[in-house]
Order: sequence, then C-alpha cells, then structure tokens
Amino acid sequence: MTYDVTIITVRPGTHPDALLRLQQQDSGVAPAGELLACWYSELGALNQILLIRSCDDEARLVAQRAAMLQSKNPFGLAEFIVGMTMDMYVSFPFMPPIAPGRYGPIYEVRTYALKPDRLAKTIELWRGAVPGRSTVSPLLAAMYSATGPAIRFMHIWPYASLDERQRLRTKAVADGVWPPPGGPDQLLAQQADVFLPAEFSPLH
Repeated sequence: MTYDVTIITVRPGTHPDALLRLQQQDSGVAPAGELLACWYSELGALNQILLIRSCDDEARLVAQRAAMLQSKNPFGLAEFIVGMTMDMYVSFPFMPPIAPGRYGPIYEVRTYALKPDRLAKTIELWRGAVPGRSTVSPLLAAMYSATGPAIRFMHIWPYASLDERQRLRTKAVADGVWPPPGGPDQLLAQQADVFLPAEFSPLH
C-alpha cells in the first residue's frame, strides 16, 4: 500500500483558518486518492498540517501534484503557506492498510533517518517486534519514503491522551517488547511530533 503524505507549514496563528479552507477544498485542483488524515501539530515542529491520502493511482498522483505546484492557490492555502513537502510512502509489507476511524485523538508521528542499506533489516526487525508491541497499544502505520531525502521511515502511534502515551511507552519498554532488538542501531536521526485531528479528518 502506498500513501501520499503532504506536510504544509503555515504562518503562526493561521492553522484554524487553513483547516477551514482545506475543509472547503477551494484550491481548484482535484485531490488524488482518498483523504485519510488531516491533522495539525501540537508538539514538536509547530504550525504544520499533515495530510495523508491513499495512493492507488500513481499516474494520477503525479498529475495532481504537477497541477498543485503550478496552482496560484495550492490547497487553497496560498496566503498561509510558508513551506510544503509532498512525499510518497510505501507501507511496510506486514502492515494492514490505514483505515478511517477513531483511534486518537493524540497521534504521535515519528520520522527516522536510516543508515544506508538498513531499510530491509529494519523492516524485518519490526516484523518480528510489532506483534508484541501491539499488545500494549496499536501501531497505525509504518512506512518508508520512496521520494525525498533517503532513507526515511515514518511510524504513527495513536493514543487517548499524552498521559496515556507516556504510560504505554514506559510499559512497552518495561515489558521488553519495544524497541525492536537492534532497531536503534539502524538509525541516524529521529524526530517526533504530536498531531491532533481536524474536525473533518477521517482519522480522528
């Protein structure tokens, strides 16, 4: 399964207006794929809006991106945007497709940079460790980027609250089910951001 992951950085204090504009979808460019998530950052890199769409037609996605890049009003947010990235991510092969639903409302999005040639090793380590970690709390997504700076992978963990996040992460380590044995040895860098869902986000 592949996903279109767009991160839009907006001017400070404008994300409520930007989310309303996204809900209205007045960019003039038809989106490719089903919208799965529209979230805004709460902790970490601030003033960010994260969009995740399913991607079952890569040719349509490329055409949509080209149109968006040439639009005078990308995503209907031209007056708010100060930065934007658009990447395609490929799901780890053992992960089920992301499905809309209520899993949060806290979504921790962790983006890691891997050492060269360590992607296959990381996938296998996670294949073995995720079932045990999922007994503590669910993993929504684990996927690697097929575009942009290499080699990155993103994993997304939903929690009921920040307190619950801390409790469950501590429990996973105490129970010995996380991190995957040898997993940290594959990494070059780590980033963690916490997002909250927009009112209209299918993933809530």
